[in-house]
Amino acid sequence: MKKKNNAPKSEKRKKTRKNHEMGMVTYLFTGLFALLIGYLVYFDGVLREDVINNPYNSRQETFAEQVIRGKILSNDGTVLAETLVGEDGEEIRSYPFGDMFAHAVGYASHGRTGVEALGNFSLLTSNAFLPERITKEIKEEKNLGDNLITTLDVDLQRAAYAALGSQRGAIVAIEPSTGKILCMVSKPDFDPNQIGEKWETWNGLDSADSVLYNRVTQGLYAPGSVFKVVTLLDDLRENPQAEDTTFHCSGSLTQGNYTISCYRRSAHGTQSLQKAFAHSCNTAFAQIGLELDPTAFGQTCKSLLFGVDLPVDLPYSRSSFALTGQASEDEKMMTAIGQGQTMVSPMHMALITASIANKGVLMEPYLIDHIESYTGDQVRAYRPKAYGSLMTDVEAGKLTEYMRQVVESGTAKTLNNLPVTVAGKTGSAEYSSDKTKSHAWFIGFSMEEEKDLAVCVLVEGAGSGGEYAVPIARRLFEVYYS
Repeated sequence: MKKKNNAPKSEKRKKTRKNHEMGMVTYLFTGLFALLIGYLVYFDGVLREDVINNPYNSRQETFAEQVIRGKILSNDGTVLAETLVGEDGEEIRSYPFGDMFAHAVGYASHGRTGVEALGNFSLLTSNAFLPERITKEIKEEKNLGDNLITTLDVDLQRAAYAALGSQRGAIVAIEPSTGKILCMVSKPDFDPNQIGEKWETWNGLDSADSVLYNRVTQGLYAPGSVFKVVTLLDDLRENPQAEDTTFHCSGSLTQGNYTISCYRRSAHGTQSLQKAFAHSCNTAFAQIGLELDPTAFGQTCKSLLFGVDLPVDLPYSRSSFALTGQASEDEKMMTAIGQGQTMVSPMHMALITASIANKGVLMEPYLIDHIESYTGDQVRAYRPKAYGSLMTDVEAGKLTEYMRQVVESGTAKTLNNLPVTVAGKTGSAEYSSDKTKSHAWFIGFSMEEEKDLAVCVLVEGAGSGGEYAVPIARRLFEVYYS
């Protein structure tokens, strides 16, 4: 019997396998190419600006060799920063308002901060008319960079700056419905026009004491009684009968070996929860602290962004809430009145305040409204963006009601005769073993539908929030609604 010749089938099988392998390789390289193209599109549309803005990116120096840095303007077009070019071609960055916008606008040499850092890519990019750009490149002349129009309000910034005076502290004002940062003042401050000649002196200070330190976003402080907004919210969440509770205040409350006192040992007598909040009664809120579940309290604080990242583009410090289930009674009392280990930045308190004013929804804060070419053609606009709900509409409404009582009959009643209705909370936060020293706080917002304003004022070591922070807030409301 003759044997069959299987050679053709074997060769066919080999060819099929080879074609399959070639197909797999082709698909693999096609897929990798598609991924590469997709990444390049994503990089150009999303990541490019952030990568180029990175302070370690040497390409920035290349841009600076080709483009004269653009201007930074206020929301009404007032120049806040510009590059002056001398007859010899030397470029000098000028800040017409000097110290006033120091931490908000920032500086552009020896590193970059503030808007100078946030918008660095755009300031070194020219969207001038194409033929003009080409002509200048041929002549080896620099093009003019784009201008940044910020959300900053000159009148409000000037008022905040003047009201804080020579005191150390921080002031920030935000439009709750949009997230626009309208003013930002931190003192001590510096003149960015002198950044070159005084850099070694300023940069050599300890960070928390440096004039370069932005207390609005980087400063961490005991919140004192402004934290009672948080304690109140958790009490309303945990205890359905919270609003029916009454308290008796004799000026102090002793639990074990620890005593909590009201400001200047004021005795508030028998009062409702609303009155205790309006009078900023420490003994009432210390009692509330003893009854709250530390785990639930911690969850409420987390929902208000304690211990988590803030939606803020500027360098900032995280706030902290350290109460645990093993906390002692004195720790629970201290935490409930905003003392103990709880620390918060003025910007964070402003965000909480803005979310209350905006029915519980926090809008992401931002400083750049839009970008224009030097001829005024709009290149890009930034739109308000919701971060999310920190609380429900009902909870925000309830907190607003309580904060309104603080102004109507409580510790901020000097705000009563303003041309707008205001809700708020004062605070006096002890920060050392010397019980006579305290930071003065105020958080609050106007109750206007079309032109709202949320403010946070902190005056370091001044004393009572009602005496020192409220008058500053009052000035801001007066100027904004004048």
